[in-house]
Amino acid sequence: MTPRGYREGELISNRSSLLIHGGTEDERRSWAQEAARNFDVELVEVKQAADLPGALRQPNGVVFIPDVAKLGREAQSVILRCLQMQEERPKLVVGLSGAADAALTRGTLREDLHYRLHLAQVDLQQDGLRELLKKRWAAQAELLAAKVAAAKAAEEKARAALDSRQPGTVTRIAPKRKAVASASRKAAASRNVAR
Repeated sequence: MTPRGYREGELISNRSSLLIHGGTEDERRSWAQEAARNFDVELVEVKQAADLPGALRQPNGVVFIPDVAKLGREAQSVILRCLQMQEERPKLVVGLSGAADAALTRGTLREDLHYRLHLAQVDLQQDGLRELLKKRWAAQAELLAAKVAAAKAAEEKARAALDSRQPGTVTRIAPKRKAVASASRKAAASRNVAR
């Protein structure tokens, strides 16, 4: 990450849209998933320009674009318009497969989009950042697994408490009825009495 702007840890928890470059697509996606978990929303991934306008209309949420250079310059102008005009917009995690400067030089990244996102960048090629992220994601996975296990244990305990009889409770067992046979006998008995 560049020295100016936000730190990487701040970008997870705030609503700022950002440019994440370097690393693999899976690493960029994992970072976006962490941001979505932080806001307790589902991650929306956009790989085609046709899906972009619908995804950008969500007032909340996190929209992940794996590689903005593959979408083309027209789609980048839609992203830029969203960043400039929409007051209520999702958090955009705009991915780029290589370095941002190289994409600017090649012309695959619009300069105005880069300018709009230049204070909020995460460079996964930065020394030590990948290792830090892997440790953080492993700790989060352990925490999530512990929460799931605790919820499952609490559910099983509640189910067992409902199934077990507590001392002092009265359980009424209704007698079984012989509906057809006893009804016909009673009818026959009442006819015999009437004669």
